[in-house]
Amino acid sequence: MKTQAVMNYNELGVEFKYLLVNEKDKKFGLSVNTVGFQSIQPYTPYPLSDHPIGYFFNAKKGRILHEYQLVYITKGRGLITLDKEDEIPISKGRLFVIFPGQWHTYHPLPETGWNEYYIGFEGPMIENIVENSFISKGNQILEVGFNEELVNLFARAIEVAEVDKISSQQYLSGIVLHILGLVLSVSQNKIFEVGDVVQKIEQAKIIMNENIYKNIDPEELAEKLNTSYSWFRKVFKDYTGYAPAKYFQELKIRKAKQLLVGTSHTVKEISYMLDYNSTEHFFSLFKKITGYTPLEYRCFGRNTDEVTEDCK
Repeated sequence: MKTQAVMNYNELGVEFKYLLVNEKDKKFGLSVNTVGFQSIQPYTPYPLSDHPIGYFFNAKKGRILHEYQLVYITKGRGLITLDKEDEIPISKGRLFVIFPGQWHTYHPLPETGWNEYYIGFEGPMIENIVENSFISKGNQILEVGFNEELVNLFARAIEVAEVDKISSQQYLSGIVLHILGLVLSVSQNKIFEVGDVVQKIEQAKIIMNENIYKNIDPEELAEKLNTSYSWFRKVFKDYTGYAPAKYFQELKIRKAKQLLVGTSHTVKEISYMLDYNSTEHFFSLFKKITGYTPLEYRCFGRNTDEVTEDCK
C-alpha cells in the first residue's frame, strides 16, 4: 500500500491521507481509502483544502462517493442533507454514516465551525454488516457523545496511514471494525445517558487531546464547560483517577514518548512543540514521571543499550 497524497497542515488543523489499495489488500475483505481530521474555525471556508478526483467536495453542490464513510463531530454544530431531502442539524457528539452511491452534503455552521474526524472504506466485510442491518440508511446519524476512545481510534488510523508500513491496510481495517463496534455499542446501549457528568468529563478529555501542543488552564476549561472548578476537579479525578492538570500532563508525556521514539526531532524541539516553559523543565518532568531522561527513553525505545549519536 502506498500513500497517494500526504497532506499535513497542523497550523490549519487539517490532516488527511488518501490511500492506494492493491489487489492483495482487497482480498482481506475491508480496505481503507481515506482518513483524516479537520478543525474548521468559525467563519472560514469549508472544506479547507482541495480533494483529488473522486473526493472533490463542494458543500453547495453535494457529492456521491463510492465508499462508506464515518464522520464524527467533536466540536461545533452544522447541517447535513442526505438524498436531497431536508437538512438535519448535526451537533458535537454525533457520528454519521455516508453510504456509497448516496448523494449528500454537510457543513459546519459559520458561527461555530466544527471539528470532524472521518474515515472511508469498502469491502465485503462492511457489505455483510450492512446486509445484516447493523448499519442502515434508516439510522445514519448516531448519538455517541464525547468519547475519548473513539477519538484515539481515528487519530491512530491517521498515524498508521502516515507511517505506511507493510500490512498497514490490515491494521487500518482492524481499526475500522473497532470503531464500528464501539459506535454500535455506545449508540445502541446509550452508555452515556447516565447523566451530564460523564458527558462533561469526556468532552474535557477530548479538548485536552485536541490541544496537546498547547497549554490548558483547568479553571478556564471548567468555565468553558459551565461548571465550577471545585466540582469539575473532583468529578474529573473520581472518573479518571487524575486531577485535570495531572491528566493533561500525562497526555503530554505520552505524546513526548511517541515523538522521541517515532521522530528525529531533538529534545529541545519536542519541548518547544509541546509548549513547555523550558527544555530543562521538560527534561526534569519527563524523568520524574518515566524514570528515564528523554534521551535514555529514546534509546530504550530504539533498542539501543546506551545513548549514542543515533538516538540524540
